Amino acid sequence: MTYFKIDQWRAWAPSLDTVDDWQAWQQAPFAPADEGQQPDVSFLPAMQRRRLSRLARMLFHVSWPIAETQGPLPLVFVSRHGETPRTLNILADLARNEPLSPTQFSLSVHNAIIGLWSILRADSSEMSALAGEGDGLEQGLLEAASLLGDGAPAVLLVVAEETPPALYAPFIDDVPFSYAVALLLTPGNDWQLSLQPGSGPRSTWPHALELVRALGNGQTSLHHHWKNRQWTWSRNTA
Repeated sequence: MTYFKIDQWRAWAPSLDTVDDWQAWQQAPFAPADEGQQPDVSFLPAMQRRRLSRLARMLFHVSWPIAETQGPLPLVFVSRHGETPRTLNILADLARNEPLSPTQFSLSVHNAIIGLWSILRADSSEMSALAGEGDGLEQGLLEAASLLGDGAPAVLLVVAEETPPALYAPFIDDVPFSYAVALLLTPGNDWQLSLQPGSGPRSTWPHALELVRALGNGQTSLHHHWKNRQWTWSRNTA
């Protein structure tokens, strides 16, 4: 059993950014049209913004306002597919026998985004990048909880996925639209997460978005199934 408190949260998706946007989505969830909309990162200087992919901008957009209220802050970043568009461009260059860009390659690796975050925030706190499956949210939560258990006063957990390129669409069915969810976790027993063997229906939306619904509508428990794992989230309302 893992205990924790969700002190703050923020989320972004195309056409879904403000609290009112997400409250409306929580009442009637839908898949917004993903036309490559870019989240706002105007709080960064232009030269720094140029290096950020869309996925990186999503993480910065949901995480920066939370981090601004904190001191040094450990970060756990979770993305099953990571920088897929950037990687596909590199593979396309290889197929055309074109020289590869060292910059593009260095920014395509899975921990590149947290490296940029560490540099631009001037924060040398412990940071991890995980490539979980459909229950990456829960895997990331366990990593964050271990940091809290080691004495961190707060940990930032971010789950983000970008709509895959059309070439990959037949093989990736767990990203209905681009989204990013940031959770500021602190010690406490407001929430608990448990794991049992079990199977059940797949969630309608990715686990991180199902959690956003629960946070918004006051839901006290939810179950997430992935393969033979059943994750149970419970909120203490006492």
